[in-house]
Amino acid sequence: MRKFFRNFTDNPKNDILSGLTVALALVPEAVAFAFVAGVDPLVGLYGAFMMGIVTSLFGGRPGMISGATGAMAVVMVHMIQQGNEVGQSLPEPVENLGLQWLFITLLIVGGIQMMAGIFKLGKFVRLIPHPVMMGFVNGLAIVIFLSQLELFQQTENGISTWLSGVELGMMLGLVLLTMGIMYGLPKLTSKIPAALVAIVVVAAVTIFGKLEVSTVGSFIMDGGGQGLEGSLPSFQYQIADFLYTLQGHWDLILSTAFLLAAVGLIESLMTLNLVDELTESRGSGNRECVAQGSANILNGLFGGMGGCAMIGQSIINVNSGGRGRLSGLTASLALLSFILFGAPLIEKIPIAALVGVMFMVVIGTFAWSSFRIINKIPKGDAFVLISVSAITVWQDLAIAVIAGVIMSALIFAWKNATMIRARKRLNDDGTKVYEIWGPLFFGSIQNFNSKFDVKNDPKSVEIDFMESRVSDHSGIEAVINIANKYKAEGVAVLFSHLSPECISLLLKHDPSFHKSIKQSIDDPRYYVVTDLVDREI
Repeated sequence: MRKFFRNFTDNPKNDILSGLTVALALVPEAVAFAFVAGVDPLVGLYGAFMMGIVTSLFGGRPGMISGATGAMAVVMVHMIQQGNEVGQSLPEPVENLGLQWLFITLLIVGGIQMMAGIFKLGKFVRLIPHPVMMGFVNGLAIVIFLSQLELFQQTENGISTWLSGVELGMMLGLVLLTMGIMYGLPKLTSKIPAALVAIVVVAAVTIFGKLEVSTVGSFIMDGGGQGLEGSLPSFQYQIADFLYTLQGHWDLILSTAFLLAAVGLIESLMTLNLVDELTESRGSGNRECVAQGSANILNGLFGGMGGCAMIGQSIINVNSGGRGRLSGLTASLALLSFILFGAPLIEKIPIAALVGVMFMVVIGTFAWSSFRIINKIPKGDAFVLISVSAITVWQDLAIAVIAGVIMSALIFAWKNATMIRARKRLNDDGTKVYEIWGPLFFGSIQNFNSKFDVKNDPKSVEIDFMESRVSDHSGIEAVINIANKYKAEGVAVLFSHLSPECISLLLKHDPSFHKSIKQSIDDPRYYVVTDLVDREI
């Protein structure tokens, strides 16, 4: 509890102002992602509110912002469409059945995510290599930039066209004005978030200058929405009445739920890692998993879209001075206030101001140092960095991260597979000693076996593992196999400097193995398989 209050806020003013900035930027994003998913904008806004308030209070990373996200919207859209089609085919047609399916699915998503936290799977985000992180950040910056370019379009009669002439000039001018304020104001004072000042100034220019530009309100109307104004989220008691419609479609619901849970956790934990680096502090991945799951269950029960951590908004919050849980709480409550009371004002904010804020986020997010170091890092790391960036843009975050981790693991395994060595010497008593150096695991077994001359070795052999480490079950099997080969040739083989767990596993395989094991006080102590990858703080 003491830790909770310590993380709540160190600077109330900065947290409140940065939270207000985030809330303003959240509105068009939540609305846009709701349109992507094919649901009402208010569902996206409710989702952002509930995700934000739960994760800000109970999440594993103070200052991190959660809400409705594009990555999850893309995953859920097919299921929503399928649900709507099923609803229309029922004897008594049901409107927007896909939305009810979404609420049911979010309950399962939340359960999966909470279990991931309970079983401490969040620690594995620490295993994501740095090139994957850099590639992910660069790809994300490009994705954010490209998504903002779509706002340089206008829709007439359902047809989107690029802005041109005076309209394009005004849009660019307001975007540059926003970026200029955000760039210049911190040089004068850091007491007020530059993004918030920029939004207010640009909004004032458009309102008092009576400029005809796209606003949050017109953006919602163009997408088919009715406006921001709404009421408090209500309990979705009716979802129990629609469970019968899932008969024959549970495979779709469960597959979508697992995919949503995976995408949400990957994006959230990657965001946690990124904010850790920006703030030079450390959050709890497992606690964040539980909070994300709880928030998604709440969304399913109270009619929200669901979501996960938002990288762009988290960066805005951190850069605006938000460090405590108060910043996320402020953003959530401000968003709810916009829905209940401030819709007419928020709808007047020009889209150009929000685009300018996101462009500055892009500039701050992109790892420009990657251009400088690309020729100075190993070729394998450079390949992973570029590949993850490209896959993030081409596919999505989850696929990019998974692909990056797999590529890094394969490169690591290949490098370590070639590192194993064997120094050979003869003792005075005629025993041939193999001093093994390097890791023994599934990738190095072939090289390990090639180091021994079983048929020509003397009748006494010692294999010394002081400079090696048996890393996995495949390594244990390799030790057993080489022992059996020597025994088949009538050679007395002795293994020295194995860890206690290695010895235990060998004896479980064959109790007579104790005759071949030489134990001493300087035996190394390590585990062949361990779950002590990360300790919560």
